[in-house]
Order: sequence, then C-alpha cells, then structure tokens
Amino acid sequence: MLETVPRFEQLPTAEGTNLRVLGQWTAARFAQRHLFEGLVGRLEAIGSPAGWDLSQAEQIDHVGAQLLWDHWGRQWPIKLALLPAQRAVFERVALHTAAAVSKKKANKPRLYIALGGRVLLWVDHLQAALRLIGQLGLDLLRLVRAPQQGPWRDFSGHLYRIGATALPITALVGFLIGVVLAYLMAQQLRQFGADIYIVNILGVSLIRELGPLLAAILIAGRSGSAITAQIGVMRVTDELDAMRVMGIAHSFRLVLPRALALALAMPLISAWTTACALAGGMLAADVSLGIAPTFFLRALPNAVHLGTLVLASSKSAVFGLLIALIACHYGLRIKPNTQSLGEGTTASVVTSITVVILVDALFAVVFKNVGN
Repeated sequence: MLETVPRFEQLPTAEGTNLRVLGQWTAARFAQRHLFEGLVGRLEAIGSPAGWDLSQAEQIDHVGAQLLWDHWGRQWPIKLALLPAQRAVFERVALHTAAAVSKKKANKPRLYIALGGRVLLWVDHLQAALRLIGQLGLDLLRLVRAPQQGPWRDFSGHLYRIGATALPITALVGFLIGVVLAYLMAQQLRQFGADIYIVNILGVSLIRELGPLLAAILIAGRSGSAITAQIGVMRVTDELDAMRVMGIAHSFRLVLPRALALALAMPLISAWTTACALAGGMLAADVSLGIAPTFFLRALPNAVHLGTLVLASSKSAVFGLLIALIACHYGLRIKPNTQSLGEGTTASVVTSITVVILVDALFAVVFKNVGN
C-alpha cells in the first residue's frame, strides 16, 4: 500500500534539490483530509526546488495536477520531467485555471458597472421626485389663483375611493390591534397592580404612533398601489401620450387631485382607525382587567394632551402626501408593458411603507417633547 500513497522524495544534485513525485496523486487519495493537509504542509515547507520529476508517479489526475500547479505558482517549472499523458493533464488544468482567473478579473469591472448603474438609477429617481414636488407646488399656486379651473370632480372621486371605501378594513384592523395590545399589556400590568395605567399606555401609543402609522401602511398598500396601477395602465394604453398631445398636464390632472385627496383623507382615516383601536382596547381592558368603559373614557382625556392630537393629525397629512407622491412617481415611470406595471406597483408599495416608517421615526425624534 505504500506504493500508492502520494508522496515525494528529495534528490540532492549539483544544481540543487530535485523532487521526485511518487504514488497516486488522485482525488480518491486526497479524500483523506489528514493526508492531503500533511502533503500540502510539506510542499510549502520545501518551497521551490531546482527541478521536478513526475515520471515515476503511479497516477496523477486533475486534482493532483491542480495541487502541483497551484504550488508552482500556476506556471511551468524550468526543469520538469513528466510523461506525455501527464503533460496533457497539466495542460488542461492550466487552461481551465487561466479561464477561471480571467473570468474573475472580468467580473470586477462588471460589479463596478452594476454599482454605478444602481447609483445612477437612484439619482434619476431623486431628480424625478424633486421635479414632481416642484411641479406640484406650481400646480397648487395655479389652483389658488384660479380655483374654478381645478380638477374638483377628480378630487371628490379620489376622496371617496381613498377615504370612504377604506373605512371597513381600517376599522377591522384597528379594532383587532387594540384588542391584542390591551391583552398583552394587561398581563404585564396585572403583575405590578398598575391596571389603571393601561388607559395611558393605550391612549398615547395608539393616538400618537400606532394609529397614524397603521392607517398609513394600510393606505399605502391599498390606495397607493391602486394609484400606481391606474397611471401605469394609462401608460400601457397610451392615454398619457394622448393627454400630452391634447395639452393636458399630467401633474395638474393626475398628481394634484390624488395628492390633495390623500393629504385630506389620511388624518380622517387615522382618527377613525385610532378610534376603532381604542374601542377594541377598551373592550379588552373591561374583559381582562375589569376596567369599566366609563372609567376608560373619563381617564383618556387626562392621558392624551392636545399636542398629541395635533401631532398625530399633522403626521397623518404628511404621510398621505408622501404616499400620493410616491405612487404617482412610480406610476409615471412605468413603461408600456405589463412586466413594468407589476414591478412599478410593487416598488411603489414597498417604497411608500419604508418612507412612512422613516418619516414616523423622524417625527418621533424631532417632536419627542410635544404632548408630554
């Protein structure tokens, strides 16, 4: 069995030390990890001998050839003795190694190009968003100067679809969130005998944070996606091009009424969602802690100050405006094909929810002393 073990012998010569490779340098032999690691360690310890003799090796496959080729620095030694069959194996290993190295080098510029493309795409999005915001400001000035020319019919229609039709789903979700929060808080407050403070916790958390945020997320997924899809379908059916030919401004007839409708509807939807959540929390507090609804309603005004209500309403209006702008931004960027329509709608919802959460965190930090 010793004849098949991969090994090498050192042969001192006048020119230096030569290495004679012996045994089977194959994948089956190198499957024994300790054998492979020991052989690699011995090769590294020897360094670069004067010459190599592979003619006495019993067998060398591509794995053994790759090991020697890497040790040689991926180039042919100056003095090398090997059989023709062995040379053919080493030539294939050298060819594939060179191809892998060149491919790896070629991928580096490709990665930089992809990164640059991503940066340019975000810059393009930012420029388009700034243009949209600026144009919305100009359209608001135009509306103030000539209110009789405003798209009031579109505004009322969007206000109904965005606001009135969203009341059932926001009420259901808000009520369930209030029930869940009340039950979770009751388990903790009961341990310290602080049952009555559930009114303060529910009032501040729902009115100040969870109510507006929950309503904004629901509207972003429901109405924001609908706005992007509507404008995207108009792109697919060439209606946007027809409006441009007829001299109808996209921003004035499409963006302005949706932005105004969402900015006005969001505080009302937020108040409705918060009220339903408080109703669910009040019911759960009555069942779990025995706190009567009458006590809950009397203690709530003392727990929530006027500044908290103003902050929640203002924050909701900002959320609505941002959701409308993001939805219209992605809708106007959709290309005339169905794949772009789906990708744009998905990107609109994800971006809207992300921006809403970031802006909510910003409000929490900047206005931390309001309502306290």
